[in-house]
Amino acid sequence: MFGLSFPLDSGEMVRVLDPGTLNRDAGPDFFNAKVKINDRMWAGNIEIHMKASDWHRHGHSSDPAYDNVILHVVAHSDTRILRKDGSELPQMKVALPENFYHTFAYLTQTNSDIRCASRIQQIDALRRADWIETLTIERLQHKAARIEDALRDTHGDWNAACFITLARALGFGLNGIPFEMLAQSIDLNHLRRHTDNIIQMEAIFFGQAGMLDPNTYTGDRRYQLMCREYQFLARKYSMHPIPRTAWKFARTRPQNLPYRRIALLAKAMSEMPDLMQRIVQTGGDEDKLRPLFRWQVDQYWSRRLTFGGDCQTEANPPSLSEPSISVLLINVAAPLLYAYALLHCDHEMKEAAIALLTELPPERNAIIRSWQQLGLTAKDAGSSQALIHLRKEYCERHECLHCRFGHAILRSEIGRY
Repeated sequence: MFGLSFPLDSGEMVRVLDPGTLNRDAGPDFFNAKVKINDRMWAGNIEIHMKASDWHRHGHSSDPAYDNVILHVVAHSDTRILRKDGSELPQMKVALPENFYHTFAYLTQTNSDIRCASRIQQIDALRRADWIETLTIERLQHKAARIEDALRDTHGDWNAACFITLARALGFGLNGIPFEMLAQSIDLNHLRRHTDNIIQMEAIFFGQAGMLDPNTYTGDRRYQLMCREYQFLARKYSMHPIPRTAWKFARTRPQNLPYRRIALLAKAMSEMPDLMQRIVQTGGDEDKLRPLFRWQVDQYWSRRLTFGGDCQTEANPPSLSEPSISVLLINVAAPLLYAYALLHCDHEMKEAAIALLTELPPERNAIIRSWQQLGLTAKDAGSSQALIHLRKEYCERHECLHCRFGHAILRSEIGRY
């Protein structure tokens, strides 16, 4: 299309000199484009629709964000579009084969979770591998952006940003948000004053989680001690707990309940309030990273899944399993190293963060299994992260037109034309 001239509905000729930048947010589809209509240069935005009348159906006529559109590209020119000043918006019709429209409608309208499921094996293997590799980096960048947000909120404190990132990861998806809320409600500087007293550390964490009530578990001496400690510390530091209703307990296996994981987080911060520095010092070496995440809860939690006097007959593992540690390396260590490398322009560390994902085993969950059934198998954590990102950021958001798989399928229809 670029460099060639096409007729407009008005009879004039247009040449797209620069398509501009693809916009994935609200507003016109392409920003800062350059076109030449007859002998006159225009700079602005480009909007694309299946039908020209979609301009009105989508409310663009009254949206100031579309005032600078210089070219309207459509498949069906069923109406002319007028600007607010009464002039006609340049409109170009692009003729495409009928199969293209059927495929386009299928990708944009079907209710399937993975809309290209029936066509994905038709895509060249090299193209699939290239998109997965790109998505691995995109996933890291996505997580790095969240860490940068945490850095801004904590005034550039890397240890505090690490604390928030770790807390969210310990939620293992189901309770990720309440764990993040918990970490955001706790001042790391206050924690550092109590790292030598695990009861006080747990009191802060469970108290801020909204899980301490002196009127319950009256026979549990440790629980009652934590309640008294929290009452004192909450007044001292003006702390206010998050709502207990934020936590999810329904349809959760006993081992996945948040109690022991909150205890693990308290233990981690009591032993390593400087966890971020330690992660950076490893240089991304997996053998050096794993020991940093092998915290062990004490005897109280080794035979309990929640508070109370009833103990289990068999002890629980005092620390996280190695697969769970792998998950933390994927969701904590690698993104933190990548974000740190970006902000410090450290190319070697950035490559180490990417290499760490390629060395770790792939995750095993429902999303990965659904891709495996379609013939896309994750060979390492990098590719499993890519497939998770593809599902969450493209499939579930119906972003087929911004996905390279969707592009490949639609281009195959044009190629037959």
